[in-house]
Amino acid sequence: MFGLNRTSPKFCDLKGKVAIVTGAGKGMGEADSIKLAQAGAKVVLCDVDAASCQQVAEKIKKMRGESIIIKCDISKKSEIDNAVSEAIKKFGKIDILVNNAGIYPFQPFLEMKEEQFAKVIDVNLKGSFMFAQACALKMKNNQPNEKGQRGSIINIASVAALMGFAGLTHYCASKGGMVGMTRAMALELAPLGIRINVIDPGSIDTPGTHTMVMDEKTREAMLAPIPMKRSGTAEEIAGAVLFLASDESSYMTGSVMVVDGGWTAG
Repeated sequence: MFGLNRTSPKFCDLKGKVAIVTGAGKGMGEADSIKLAQAGAKVVLCDVDAASCQQVAEKIKKMRGESIIIKCDISKKSEIDNAVSEAIKKFGKIDILVNNAGIYPFQPFLEMKEEQFAKVIDVNLKGSFMFAQACALKMKNNQPNEKGQRGSIINIASVAALMGFAGLTHYCASKGGMVGMTRAMALELAPLGIRINVIDPGSIDTPGTHTMVMDEKTREAMLAPIPMKRSGTAEEIAGAVLFLASDESSYMTGSVMVVDGGWTAG
């Protein structure tokens, strides 16, 4: 019989860790930031709209957590480098990166302009690449834990990496690219003690989707292919982020975690 080990560390304990979350001002980024702070991490809140992070910082402060806000457009390398530099200056290291920021402007394929396609790729794919690279260069200098690990990177992709959506050719391309990129990065980062995994969320109720305030007919049509017959919550994605950020997932790298209520299982 297995008994509870009272001396074992707290599940998903991140005390002493420093995490960067992009797109931290609302939705999944907000939920991720709060969940990581609850687990003990100091959180660097990055968003192109820095003001949107203020309420997140206040929530973390009320929990007696610690955070800083940094304005950052992840499509610009100079702003990523500044965010990483400021994080190091404030907290001395970076242990966790959550590449959450992304955009998904609907546009029919035959009407899509080159610059519209390029913008989505620049933010969703290139931005995540540049942020992961900038953080990994710092993480590799961290003191390794007993398993030789120095950091964890979590990329937030989408079920759009696994299936097509009309009007989102650029978005699907960016998220499919993120999955392939994550797997390739994992091969090179593992010897350095850095893990990198990707989460594919399905339909998640966030300020960007507002599934709960759709008219009933539209909502039923959207939820019809989902076996659980509901959208997920940002907090449910944050739970997956917490797991991948912590040592509880210490043998996972290059993995794709699908959190979609069974949508892609059929």
